[in-house]
Formats: sequence, C-alpha cells, structure tokens
Amino acid sequence: MTDNSTGSTKHYVLCNRCQKPTNATERGVVTSFDPEVGIPSLVTLVSCDTCKFPLLFLQEDYGQGWDDMFRVWPSATRYLSSAVPKPLRDEHNQARKCFDAKAYTAAAVMVGRTLEGVCAENNVKERTLILSLRKMKDNNLIDERLYQWADELRVLRNEGAHYTGSQVSREDAADALALSEALLDYMYVLSAKFEEFRKRRSGKTRAAAAVPTQPATKTASATRPGKTSK
Repeated sequence: MTDNSTGSTKHYVLCNRCQKPTNATERGVVTSFDPEVGIPSLVTLVSCDTCKFPLLFLQEDYGQGWDDMFRVWPSATRYLSSAVPKPLRDEHNQARKCFDAKAYTAAAVMVGRTLEGVCAENNVKERTLILSLRKMKDNNLIDERLYQWADELRVLRNEGAHYTGSQVSREDAADALALSEALLDYMYVLSAKFEEFRKRRSGKTRAAAAVPTQPATKTASATRPGKTSK
C-alpha cells in the first residue's frame, strides 16, 4: 500500500528487522525496460520508519499495470529446517523458485511433487496420491487436519497439472506454499521437538521418583521429665 498524503511517498511493508508491518519512506525509484531482456520492472528503495532499516522491493508489469511489491532484499525466502529430508527441501525450493518467477501454476505442481515425496519418504507408495494420503492418515502419520490440508493441495496440483484453460492464481500458489511448509514443519520439526520434550519431561519425572524420601522424625513426648503419667 502506498500513501502520498504526507508529501513524501510512504509504503506499508513488512520490515525484515522489526518483523512486523510498518510504514516505510520511499528513498529512490528506478524503472527499467528492455524488450530484448524482459518485462518492465520497477525497483523501489525504502527505509523503515521505525528502525530506519533499508529494504528493496521489485514490481513488474505483465500488461495489466504494476503488480504487488515483492521484497528482493533482504531475501524474503524462508529456509526449511535441516530436519526436513533434503529431497523434500529440494522439491519445496523448486516450488518457491517457480513462485518467485511468477510461474504460479508450475509452483502448484511442484507443491504436489513435495506431497508425493512426503508419502515416499514414509514408505507409502499407493497407486494415486489420494490413496497414499489416505494411507498416511490410516497409519497415523498425519492427523485429520493435515490430511485435509494435503488433500486441498493435491486438488490444486491437479488443476495445475491438467489443461483447464485457466491458470493458478498468485494467492492460491502462495497459500499452497505456506500450507506445504506448515505440513513439513509439523511432520519433521514440531513432532520431533515434541518427542524430545516428552522424553526430557519423562526423564525428570523418573529422576524425581527415584530420590529417596527422608524418614519422618519422631516427635518428643509431651510429658515433662520426672513426671509420670497416670
């Protein structure tokens, strides 16, 4: 979003340093277009009004005006944890590259390949992806919510993989990437962290139970010395 009401151009952006949406002041703009190289591009340099950190954004024109601002520096890419198997990270990175190149239909197809990889990495290789996902659920490898996520991604993959006369939208491709990241994080990062947490807590509980308790101290008789009770 851009605001020119203050006299200096303002943009509402996500600051990489503040890690939150904030106003930013435009510091410079460069427009470039060479028909032999590519499409028109608009590069905008801004500085965060909160922390003064610089950010660089790119917009491109595919014939319908400038598209949304996309941060190119610092990189907006989120890298997956090394706990996610490398083949799956590679598939997801390919999907991200397609998205960054604005090939949204191709990004959706690559997300589908990531789903197929998740099944294969868990030794589930049914005739179709939907059958593999159902077996994953039946084997308690994913719960009902993750199954629903994965099935929606599968449907979007099919729309992208087969000719329908329409393209996958940027919004659908972005959601597909976010959901696939969440799926990978849940299966390979959060689940492992929970197991570590549970084992650590279980070890502390066993250690506490093994500590011997001190015998109770006998209380002295309330009878005063030299005086016998009747």
